[in-house]
Amino acid sequence: MEGPLSVAKQFCVQGQVLTVEPFGEGNVNDTYLVTMTGGQEDYLVLQRINTHVFPHPQWIMSNLRIFGEHVQARLAHEPSRRRWVVPYVQPTVDGADGFRDTDGGYWRALSHVANSFCHQRVQSSSNAHEVGYALGRFHSLTSDLDVGRLRDTLPGFHIAPAYLAHYDQVLARLDGGEDPALVAYGKAFVAARRAWVPVLEEAKARGELRQRPIHGDPKVNNIMLDCETEQAVSLVDLDTVKPGLVHYDIGDCLRSCCNPLGEETTDFDEVRFDLDLARSILEGYLDQARPFLTASDYAYMYDCVRLIAFELGLRFFTDYLEGDVYFKVRHREHNLHRAVVQFRLTESIEAQEDEIRAVIRSCVDK
Repeated sequence: MEGPLSVAKQFCVQGQVLTVEPFGEGNVNDTYLVTMTGGQEDYLVLQRINTHVFPHPQWIMSNLRIFGEHVQARLAHEPSRRRWVVPYVQPTVDGADGFRDTDGGYWRALSHVANSFCHQRVQSSSNAHEVGYALGRFHSLTSDLDVGRLRDTLPGFHIAPAYLAHYDQVLARLDGGEDPALVAYGKAFVAARRAWVPVLEEAKARGELRQRPIHGDPKVNNIMLDCETEQAVSLVDLDTVKPGLVHYDIGDCLRSCCNPLGEETTDFDEVRFDLDLARSILEGYLDQARPFLTASDYAYMYDCVRLIAFELGLRFFTDYLEGDVYFKVRHREHNLHRAVVQFRLTESIEAQEDEIRAVIRSCVDK
């Protein structure tokens, strides 16, 4: 199998590759920052797509083309506003969207967002507002994109009842674990919440919620900020751009950004959902999203925050029980600990339901 340096050269149409270094903290794909000289770009973001997770990587590239062309056209016809950057697909020297290595691995490259950086955790209320703005900007720019043009690159993604069904299958054939107390806690936690797991899918089936283009992974470290102004200028990591409910994105953004201790903590008793950060994120989001949201969209905002935190915990827990086949791990208990963090976060969300609903109402009424 070719190494990252050899593969990077396949995307260097002009100039030469200087360095290839690991980049970011993703749990699925292998990502590298390519430094080049003598060409139009100084940097590229190179990724080896995890084809176990994304069995049709060419669908990813098709979606990126459709998404990119649509948003660029929207930006070209809007009045001049603050900077917003859409990463573009860098073709190979042969003009292809991606490259297959000798081991069958699929690689692709995207442009790097110049003069930008990201945080690993939300830093302040102003940073939280920018996170919300970025997601709202993304949803606003794609709100008129025909979702039927996009391929479903990750079937079942964020379909909580399907994750629960898979959990049941795993549990039926793989019982136990290396930390019985935490495993018992996880099983009891899931059992107590089974009834409301279909809340968003049932609303979709009734026609109360409709599919739109979604980002799929709107975490704070996918929000690129301008180095001078610290304003959001791009939402990157676009592999999961696909049809879905905007509630998946809203819930995932709030889940990931309003947990000050982050996903990797083992200080389980201190995990909490931060209401002040949630308020700032929602204010930033709704500044952009109000024109296309409906009364039904607002009605399910609390549910999506609660459900997506639970859903990710369920996915981590299932992966632990199954032997860590999906998420990258650093040790055997890693996915179990991640699951407990999300379950504790869910508990914090549930304990503050009235307050969260009040925050949502106040942001909507502004």
